[in-house]
Amino acid sequence: MSETMQAAVLHAPGDIRVEQVPIPEPGPGEALVRVAACGVCGSDVPRMLRAGAYHFPIICGHEFSGHVVRLGDRLAATGRVREGDLVTVPPLIPCRICAPCSQGHFSLCKDYGYFGSRRDGAYAQYVTVPDENLMVLPEGLDPRAAAMLDPAAIALHALWRTKMRGGHRVAVVGAGPIGLFAVQWAKIAGAAEVLVIELNEQKAAMAAEAGATHTATSAEAAAEVAGDGYDVIIESAGVPATIDQAVTLAARHGEAVFIGIPHDPVVLPKSTFSSFLRREVTLHGAWNSFSAPFPGEEWRVAARALASGDLAWKFMITHELGLDALPETMVALGERSIFSSKVLFLPNEG
Repeated sequence: MSETMQAAVLHAPGDIRVEQVPIPEPGPGEALVRVAACGVCGSDVPRMLRAGAYHFPIICGHEFSGHVVRLGDRLAATGRVREGDLVTVPPLIPCRICAPCSQGHFSLCKDYGYFGSRRDGAYAQYVTVPDENLMVLPEGLDPRAAAMLDPAAIALHALWRTKMRGGHRVAVVGAGPIGLFAVQWAKIAGAAEVLVIELNEQKAAMAAEAGATHTATSAEAAAEVAGDGYDVIIESAGVPATIDQAVTLAARHGEAVFIGIPHDPVVLPKSTFSSFLRREVTLHGAWNSFSAPFPGEEWRVAARALASGDLAWKFMITHELGLDALPETMVALGERSIFSSKVLFLPNEG
């Protein structure tokens, strides 16, 4: 193994350099993982281009899979993980001592670490991973599917925040990977129908492929099929207008759960707020995807569904690229000058 590796290093917002850096050494309770695939999360784009991370320089990227190539002494002694294992990595590193952690609510940890924003992530050929964050997967699972476990688990965590039952009407706002997985989870759970609202016609077509019974590319088209509203609405776009729309789509005693992270102030018009009150709608926040025992049933259920084929994923991938293409790709994503659903970087290919 060479002493250096290729990595896309963020030195400051907008300053992304693909360069050679030292291969990290795993600590006693860690493994060195050779990255197979790392997906671009919607949060990576503003982080790398504008907002920045918690410290610099840093290697971003937190939706990833890889193969174990070296074990720290303490981890090797456990026998839980072996060299060659395919792993995915839940990106949150809980402190395990705060009140939420003690209750098993790891998504609500008060003092967590996080790959790609608080510690080095996987836009690199190698990354070190603590024992508790190594989720060993079936050998036959495609590493690209393994890298998509994070958005699949996030979608399931959001759905589980609601009381969705078979026969319910479900609406999904936004057809990125999380929204596309949400469609599939709703269908698996027995939704009578699933509407997807997505302005981009190519992504709306992907929603139909995911199993949506209706798609709408405008608020007016969504209103035409909404009727008395939806029992469950999953908002994954994080845009003020779509957040407003998600609330207005709720039926009486309906539930709306919000995954998308807005970057502008969110103001609900008086009419929306009145509808929310009068219909006794319940609004939920959904943050990450973790529960007890860590990383949570969301991750274990999603892994089984990907391995069995119950969750489709290949149709979401629009780009498979090497790390050399990362800086220009991030800029293009920020400018929305390319169509993308899921962009995967394959650091050790090409």
